[in-house]
Amino acid sequence: MVSQSPDMKTGPEGPVRAPSAVPIDDAVLPYEVDALDVRGRLVRLGPALDEILTKHDYPAAVGKLLGEAIVLTTLLGSALKFEGRFILQAQTDGPVSFLVVDYQAPDRLRAYARFDAERLGDIRDSGTLLGRGHLAMTIDQGPDMSRYQGLVALDGGSLEDAAHEYFLRSEQIPTRVRLAVGEEWRSNDGGKHRWRAGGMLMQFLPKAPERARQADLHPGDAPEGVEVHAVAEDDAWVEARSLIETVEDVELIDPDLSGERLLYRLFHERGVRVFNPLVLKAQCSCSRDAVGAMLKSFSAEDRADMVKDDKVVVTCEFCSSVYEFTPDEAGVEGA
Repeated sequence: MVSQSPDMKTGPEGPVRAPSAVPIDDAVLPYEVDALDVRGRLVRLGPALDEILTKHDYPAAVGKLLGEAIVLTTLLGSALKFEGRFILQAQTDGPVSFLVVDYQAPDRLRAYARFDAERLGDIRDSGTLLGRGHLAMTIDQGPDMSRYQGLVALDGGSLEDAAHEYFLRSEQIPTRVRLAVGEEWRSNDGGKHRWRAGGMLMQFLPKAPERARQADLHPGDAPEGVEVHAVAEDDAWVEARSLIETVEDVELIDPDLSGERLLYRLFHERGVRVFNPLVLKAQCSCSRDAVGAMLKSFSAEDRADMVKDDKVVVTCEFCSSVYEFTPDEAGVEGA
């Protein structure tokens, strides 16, 4: 369904709704540019991102990197058509050795990063922060369905680079991703800062047979030793890709620029259609019952070792919630 607004203009083919001037945070805005055969999603994150990052008081560089991971996970996870989970997880040898983002469809986000403060130093580059390792992207359809997982090697590149590699190898759909994270400082708010982020995903999904044939050609499709006939990239995809590459970070995170206006700014000459936004929220899935069940999955010896000051204390790594159990509640034998 195309979003509606009373703010209408008259065009050659009838009434055309003007892009909304009202920014919407914590939302995914699907869009399509029919003339260029591209579809995608635009993400804007404000309070939800700030809630996730400030719970752990991450250093700026770590917060920015985890914010990028949250945006990328949201761009990918929001495509799920069922109430499952999309999990992005990185394990590396870099100063940020582990990060995980859990998107639970249709609208819940949580995330966590582990880092070595001593190795962090003044490093700001996301590729250097991650170092070498792998990025796993998992689709969990529930306990009765098998999981799908895609792996991408991390070799000092950015998360944008990893996303492009993932789509090239896993889906073979021409795709471009843009990610941006920043801190917003406002003097009228006591000088406090808030985290903001934005991102765009755009894919070339041609309807015309010739365009589809060109989009599906890959060097790996030919038998070994056979020379691959070079086919020029489709002009529509070249144009669309050049447009998304003009998007600046400040445009993606600007709190005063609506997602609709940004898309209109990019694609107004070709015509862009937007759909109803999907509203997001930061919400952890932990609970006392879930933590209690997790404790009972450990061996009796391990549970006994967890007892300190006659209680077992568990802190959720995602949301920092603290759960206390008596030894008897934790299933410690002889308590």
